[in-house]
Amino acid sequence: MPFTHLGLSDPLLRGVLASGYTTPTEIQCEAIPAALTGQDIIGCAQTGTGKTAAFVLPILSRIFRDEPVPGQKRAIRSLILTPTRELAVQIERCIVNYGRYVGVRSLAIYGGVEIRKQLETLRRGVDIVVATPGRLMDHMRRGSIDFKAVEVLVLDEADRMFDMGFIDDVYRIIRTLPEQRQTLLFSATMPPEVRQLAAGVQKNPQTIQIGRQHNPIETITQHVHAVLRQQKIDLLLHMLQNRPMQSVLVFSRTKHGADKIHRKLEQAGIVSVALHSGRSQAQRQHALDGFKKGKYQVMVATDIAARGIDVRGISHVVNFDVPLYARDYIHRIGRTGRAFHEGDAITLVAPDEQEYLRKIEQFIGQRFRPEEYEGFTSAHLTESLSRSEEQTRSQRLAARARKAARRPRLTRRRSRLAAAR
Repeated sequence: MPFTHLGLSDPLLRGVLASGYTTPTEIQCEAIPAALTGQDIIGCAQTGTGKTAAFVLPILSRIFRDEPVPGQKRAIRSLILTPTRELAVQIERCIVNYGRYVGVRSLAIYGGVEIRKQLETLRRGVDIVVATPGRLMDHMRRGSIDFKAVEVLVLDEADRMFDMGFIDDVYRIIRTLPEQRQTLLFSATMPPEVRQLAAGVQKNPQTIQIGRQHNPIETITQHVHAVLRQQKIDLLLHMLQNRPMQSVLVFSRTKHGADKIHRKLEQAGIVSVALHSGRSQAQRQHALDGFKKGKYQVMVATDIAARGIDVRGISHVVNFDVPLYARDYIHRIGRTGRAFHEGDAITLVAPDEQEYLRKIEQFIGQRFRPEEYEGFTSAHLTESLSRSEEQTRSQRLAARARKAARRPRLTRRRSRLAAAR
């Protein structure tokens, strides 16, 4: 189905085509017509399936349909809440690109930058605000933002709102909005807390589920390489120097680790950049822009980037550290294989990370077979991995035995207490 069949106006279609898109994704085909009717929507689809356009285009259509009175100050008609600064910038850019022929005014509100410019733009009037919860709360405390005219609320990456501890602020913000509004909630996964959020803020929403929520999209090929921890950087360098890897996103668990990997890559002559919360907003934006333009072959990032970047053409995602939480694995590797393109996700697993890999396998319902990588997988490593798995199994059995041994004593103690009563 082409975009022309989704009910969008001609100026919007021109903006979409000018942005380089001709065929909508499945989530866009399902969500856009429903959102155009004004209905509340729960959209659940894997990372990289085009959820941003699924809510941006209906919002732009509504604003174009009901243009503001000439000369009258524009009021905020749509509020989009998102968990990270990078994602707020990405969404605002999509609004500008798709809405280039609509005459929309938008503003991204996030921390880490001077608030004065945001205040000036708000005073002039905007149609759409894209905001992170923390900085938006700052504006609310200042009294610099007015939600009386809000018609559409979007909660983007709702599961990440919980992961990052923003949900209390999200509820505070929602309580200040008009009750009569359209609420669109989008998420890559739907844990119970997100379903509870939806039940509390939406009215008879239509649920749109694309694919299995725990599965990566089919355009991603997943690889797992068993490697000793001290060999990880050597394996990463070997891959970068011997494989055609054009645009590579490497995930580290910590800021210190990201900086260390970045330094090693630079020393080896590989042009790279680091992105994490220890960098200023200007540094983070510079890193992201440079990576998008191909200035850097590799960007080394912490999980702050897992939900915050939408870069076309990322050929490989490398999990230098296995993520502690299985859900983060989905969001990390979802940075590649986007918009019908194919991509590779590579996970480097040290013996002490086997536990986290097992959790990922359970989460996505898929068993990985670690692949040998020439010159790195050896007999002593295989033995080490086997010992690690056996040790983990022994620890579980020992814990069960201790628990079973305590149970009779606890039972006898409860019996004595009952008799004493």
